[in-house]
Amino acid sequence: MIISGHIDINKPQAKVVKYFANADYAKEYQDTFLRKELVSGTKGEVGAVSNIYFEQGKGEMELTETIVTNNLPQYFEAFFHHKHMDNSMKCRFEPLTKEQTRYHYEYEYTRMGFIPKVFSKLNPGMFRKPAEKWLKQFKEFVEKQ
Repeated sequence: MIISGHIDINKPQAKVVKYFANADYAKEYQDTFLRKELVSGTKGEVGAVSNIYFEQGKGEMELTETIVTNNLPQYFEAFFHHKHMDNSMKCRFEPLTKEQTRYHYEYEYTRMGFIPKVFSKLNPGMFRKPAEKWLKQFKEFVEKQ
């Protein structure tokens, strides 16, 4: 399953990428984001592995992120592993004008366990809606800076 699209942000590419690349800002636009912890490698560099934690009910959900490509400010790609699924995230930042950036995104779910697969069939928007919500919140956050 692939989710893709774009969102236009009324800020220069450098500012958009500044907020995208720094996980300290993720709490501002991802409702359930708790923290990101480097496990190995050098922060932000290809091959770096981090654990990302989100609130889930009374506990936490943990994802493992591996940076595949970091050619920021133009392009970023990461692979995410969770016990129930794997996905990749590809992000491209295209300057439209000096003050506007188009953020292209593509999330590809490459492995889903039984439960996520069933839920995705019953509710196809289950993965798209949170992604689009967070992107809209990211846009609003960046434009306020």
